[in-house]
Formats: sequence, structure tokens, C-alpha cells
Amino acid sequence: MEKRVFLAIFLSFLVLVVYETQFAPRPVIETSQAPAPVAAPAAGASAAPIAGGLETPAAPTGAAPSTAVAVQPDARARDVIVETDAVTMVFSTQGAVLKSYRLRHYADAKGEPLELLPLDLPSGKYQRPFTLVTDDDGQSAALAAAVYEPSAERLSLGAQSGTLTFTYRDESGLRATKRFHFRPVGQPYVMNVEASVDVGGAPRAVAIAFGPGLGLGYNPDGSSTMVSRALHFLNGDVERVDGASLPAPPRYEGAMRYAGVDDHYFVAVALPGGEPARVDYGSVSLPVPGDATGLQRKFVTFAVRPSPAAPPAQTVTVPFFVGPKDFDQLRAADPELVRAIDFGMFRAIITPLLQALKWLNRYLGNYGWAIVVLTILINIIIFPLRHRSMVSMKKMQALQPQVKAIQDRYAKFKVTDPERQKMNTEMLALYKQKGVHPASGCIPMLLTMPILLAFYNLLSQAIELRGAPFVGWILDLSSKDPLYIWPILMGGTMFWQQKMMPTTGDPMQQKIMMFLPVIFTWMFLSMPSGLVIYWMVSNLLTIGQQYLTNRIIGGPPTAVVVPAPRKG
Repeated sequence: MEKRVFLAIFLSFLVLVVYETQFAPRPVIETSQAPAPVAAPAAGASAAPIAGGLETPAAPTGAAPSTAVAVQPDARARDVIVETDAVTMVFSTQGAVLKSYRLRHYADAKGEPLELLPLDLPSGKYQRPFTLVTDDDGQSAALAAAVYEPSAERLSLGAQSGTLTFTYRDESGLRATKRFHFRPVGQPYVMNVEASVDVGGAPRAVAIAFGPGLGLGYNPDGSSTMVSRALHFLNGDVERVDGASLPAPPRYEGAMRYAGVDDHYFVAVALPGGEPARVDYGSVSLPVPGDATGLQRKFVTFAVRPSPAAPPAQTVTVPFFVGPKDFDQLRAADPELVRAIDFGMFRAIITPLLQALKWLNRYLGNYGWAIVVLTILINIIIFPLRHRSMVSMKKMQALQPQVKAIQDRYAKFKVTDPERQKMNTEMLALYKQKGVHPASGCIPMLLTMPILLAFYNLLSQAIELRGAPFVGWILDLSSKDPLYIWPILMGGTMFWQQKMMPTTGDPMQQKIMMFLPVIFTWMFLSMPSGLVIYWMVSNLLTIGQQYLTNRIIGGPPTAVVVPAPRKG
């Protein structure tokens, strides 16, 4: 097999990978388990079920869905603001829930701190993060509607740890306490949540629900980048489930290391730490504000509780991580949480590449230049393998006239004809005489593929590139080039590289290979700038190595056609 054939296969495979990961339409997330509205308990009437409850009985066949009354905002409710050096949080005393969660080190499209929660949810209709749910619908609704008493009206913690406590008690003996510990052991995106519910001193089983949230729920640029989906580490394995693929019922139970939701760059998960636990998921579809085309936001919700087999605990304590998929921050929260970053099958290679990229950025102060330098280092590592491939390719090019002459002599025989087998024998003898192996150009390149694909996947997933500028008009390495200059330059380097490659006598193959730069240029127009820069620099280094190889070994030797063997 010649390197040209292998390269065509490799590029075709890469086209499929890029299409599947960047352009293929994602499955539409239907509202399969939309949370039911939270009902306010009326005197003498039972409350409607609350979403994410401990048990969700199926509605009778043919029965019309019940209309629940949404919890109305209480005039006594007020906001409690918690500020750290990484996050600004706004809690509401009604339900003691989280209303807003802004990341101070990550900006939105307007340059403001990034909001991870939707601020425009229909009033009282959907659960907010950290809603308490019991196995009694009336109690759950009462806890959601209750106005809690906070331990402070505002916390400005900076880099320090702190605690915020909400308490509630009514005349029926229902009592609830919810306590948030911020920045445990200096982790800016971790909060420990303690919750307890009892009636007359008897503890009730409680779940902690996290309603619609995590990102916008759609892509404003129209891309197919992944939005909210279920994520959990259960019984030693990571599973990711789109909202449309959630089972019925959408429930998972077992040794739960973590469970929650994620999108491309951010994650919100509970961290039971491998203890027996259960997670119930739901799917929510909401219209995009101000959009007249019917565009929908898709969210996955979740509720976590201890295993139902365990007796109700006096206090349920669950750490939560809500923040960026930053490798170091995830690892600090839980070493297995780094697998929330979907690095795929080349994780073992990507992890050291990511650490190297971050190390270079600390010295260079620019992720764009860090990508350039790391690309150079990678190409130095694979230089010997690529050199062997190029040398082998040159030798195979020199043998092309002889190979074609042998093929022409046996062209009149069918593939099944025994005479055709002699062609393979003659070709193997020719390769042996010239010291060439037909696969010698492919194997070295195959060995470099994991590194190249790993680096491609790294740049597709690394949040470090989000909002990171390079030079000139490249203000965000995770976004496309707004002027399309880098993709066009990259296409030019691919065309240059194809022109340098030895050609065969097959004109159709030559046309296909020369058309590939056009295809790739079109695809890379919408690719993240960091990927385009990496690909272009890699092309330039390959071109330089090709020139160097040609200078070292010279042009191909003059081929001498093997004469046909005489008969008789």
C-alpha cells in the first residue's frame, strides 16, 4: 500500500470524524420528563406532585393530565447574595434555592460574567437548583413555597470559606434546614450542601433537585455543539445521555461517584463519592426569548438522594461542583471528575498534552503561541516516523513504472485466474530486490495518527481556549475566524503539500487528492481558530520536512522497466 492511498483513507476518515463531531445534527431533545409545576398546598386539598420527587407514579391510561397550580412568589421573599473570587451567587429565601450563578472568570457574548442558570423561568413553575423534595407531595410543595430565614443577608468571601444557612419551621411541625459551605479546601466551584427535613422530630427522606440550567440550552450561532445532557459516574463507568435518550423512568441507582448535567464547557454535578445513591433525570424544553422562529432551549434536570434502601438520615450531605470543565479544578474536586471532559479514546495521550499546553501558556502568556510551540514539539517527536514514511514513499515512486509494467502484463487475466497470482509473485520479488516493503510508508504514519487525533480532540474540548485571544483579529481560539483568513491560509498549505507529494499514473487519484484541500478549507471555515492554527502549522512543518527529506535523499532514481519474461 502506498502512502498516497493511506493518506486518502486517513483524510476521508478525518472528514467523517469532523463531520460527526462538528456538523452532524444532534438528536432533538424532546420533553420526555418535564417537571410538573410545583403546587402550593391549599387548605383541605392535596398538593400536586413536584418534579423529581422520590416516587413518580404513572398516570392512569387515558386519564387527562391534572392541572397544577404554580407556586406564587411570596412578597416576603428576598435575595441573599454570596460573592467569592470566582462566583457570584444569588439565593432566594423562598424555597432557599439558587436563582443566579455567575462565573466571574468566564465571560458571555457581551463580555459580562457568564450566567449558568436561566433567569427567565416562568414564575414558580420549574424547580430551581437545590430544591428539597420528600416522598410526600404536600411537604415538597410546602418546602418549595416556604420563605426560609437566612443566617446572613450577604456574604463577601473572596478567597475565604464561608457558610450560609436557611431554616424553616411551620405550625404543623414541618422543619427544614439547608446549609451551604462554600469553597471547601480552597475549591472555588465546590459547595457542600447539607439538608435535613423532619416532622415533629422524625426525619424524612429527602432529595436535592437541580432544575433547568447550565448554559443557554441552545447555540446562538446555530452550530451543533453539544448542549445540556445527563452525566454520571455509576458503578465505575462514565455515561452520557442526551435528553431524548433518557430511559423510562429516567432513573439510575447504584454506587454513584457523581451525577448531574454538562454541556460543552461546563458541568453541574452532585458528588456522592461512590456511596449508594439514586439520580432522577428530566428533560425541559423552553422557548428562546425574543425568537419568532420557534427555536427551543433544551435542558436536562436532575435530583439526587441517598439510596432508598437506606433509612432516612437526620442530615443529607452532598458536595456539588458547578463550574467550568477545567482539568485542574475537576481533579481537585474528584480525580474521576476529569472524565467529565469528553476526551474520547485517546484520553491517555490527551491528558499530558493538555498539561503541556497549560505549562507553555504560563511561560508564553498566550494560548495561541502555546499551540504553535506544542505543535512544533509534537512534529519533532514524530519527525523520525514521518521521515521513514517519506523515504519509503520516494522508493515506491521510483518503482511505479516497473509496478505498472507488471500490472499491464497481467491485466488481461481475471482476478480468479491462477495466472493472475503470478503478478503478486513478481511484484513481491521486485520489492525484495529493491529493499522496499509496500506497507513501509503506511505503518510509520499509522503510529503518528493517535497523537494527531488526540491533539485535535484536545483543542476541540479544552475550555482553556474559550475566550483566549491569539493575535490580531483572533479574539477567541474556541470560535471560528471571523475573517476566514486562517482557514484560507490553511487550505493553501494543504494544496502546497499535495503538490509536493509524489504522484502515480492514476489521474483520477491525483484529482481527488488535489480536491481535498478545497473540502478541508470549506470545513475549517467554521472550525475553532485554535484547531485551524494547529492544522496550518502542522502542514507547514510537514512541507519543511518534505523539502529536507528531498535534499537529503535527492530525487527519485531513474526507473528501469522490467522486461517481460521470455516464453519457452
